[in-house]
Amino acid sequence: MEATIKILIYIHAFFGGIGLITGMGSIIVKKGGSLHKKMGKLFSIGMVTSSLISIPICWMPKHQNIFLFLIGLFTIYLVISGNRFLRFKRKTEANFIDKLISGSMLFFSVIMISIGLYCQLNAVENGILFTFFGGFGFYMTVKDFMFFKNLSVSNKSWLSKHIGKMIGALIASITAFIVAGIGIGNAIAWMTPSILGTIYIFYWNRKIAPKADKLVKA
Repeated sequence: MEATIKILIYIHAFFGGIGLITGMGSIIVKKGGSLHKKMGKLFSIGMVTSSLISIPICWMPKHQNIFLFLIGLFTIYLVISGNRFLRFKRKTEANFIDKLISGSMLFFSVIMISIGLYCQLNAVENGILFTFFGGFGFYMTVKDFMFFKNLSVSNKSWLSKHIGKMIGALIASITAFIVAGIGIGNAIAWMTPSILGTIYIFYWNRKIAPKADKLVKA
């Protein structure tokens, strides 16, 4: 069993590495270009595959980890949702799948926050991480439903949603490299990439705001 788990971990790390490399590359190259799109596809495949493999590992003997299980689900949500938001460039209505994806993550976000509060009340080490990432998930999914509700009025914020989700997934990849690759597993190592990544997302949202306004007026 342990040999099988090790093989799965290696495969998980391999696809995670693909996600990290192509994710960094997609930031560097021209946005919207063919190379950006190709790297984005490889990034999505790498991150989703890596996260899917991590989910059963988190339930295997001697490797049980509810936090990593929930983070794996969060990463999958970020990638799939981030890609689906591209469809709203021309769509004016969210379908059942869109709502199911966001609704599922909202449910798991509440679970993460609840576990985090329990851990903090009982002085469990790094329990704040559940609350921290659960809070991010809760915020993102609530914003998703606000977007879906106002879709008929204005659907031009799809670009900022796409960027935010994909950068969020890249943050997950960078965090995994720091924690698992380098071996720094404290709360600061887990939270710092998300804080810096959020600042970067705000930067991009401000940068694309004029472009979004033009699209609305067009």
